[in-house]
Amino acid sequence: MKEQLDKLKQLSAEKAKENKKYLDKLAKKPPKNLDYTMQSIHDQVFDRIDCLQCANCCKTTGPLVTDNDVVRISKHLKLKPQSFIEQYLRVDEDNDLVFQSMPCPFLGADNYCSIYEVRPKACREFPHTDRKKFHQIRKITLKNTEICPATYEVMEALKKEIKL
Repeated sequence: MKEQLDKLKQLSAEKAKENKKYLDKLAKKPPKNLDYTMQSIHDQVFDRIDCLQCANCCKTTGPLVTDNDVVRISKHLKLKPQSFIEQYLRVDEDNDLVFQSMPCPFLGADNYCSIYEVRPKACREFPHTDRKKFHQIRKITLKNTEICPATYEVMEALKKEIKL
């Protein structure tokens, strides 16, 4: 898998300018059917890709942890919210709560998440390729093509599906 992820990073870098230009055009005049098209592409890609084979997002990307996430996860772990924060979180340069270290402390060796049912909202929504108003998240999509094979595939399929 490491070899595939290294290749992904290279492919993503090679297509970065092209993808940025495409997403910028898409944002200026999003097609009316964009949300429907994105949901369809997302579903097709995730029918083929098993995130448990990769889990690169959990190994490399620290999600934003909201106050609601703190309450939900700490309750699940039977910790007081402040104890959960002290034990697992830190404040980043944007003044957001994130995990103290990566890989995620709840990621197992088998790539399963030990808090999957109560995982942070950012984790539940990742990689955001089925999100409404997809054209509004250009920067994060570009970044995610570097770390998520599914996002890379969604991006490539989108460019074939909607010609700009």
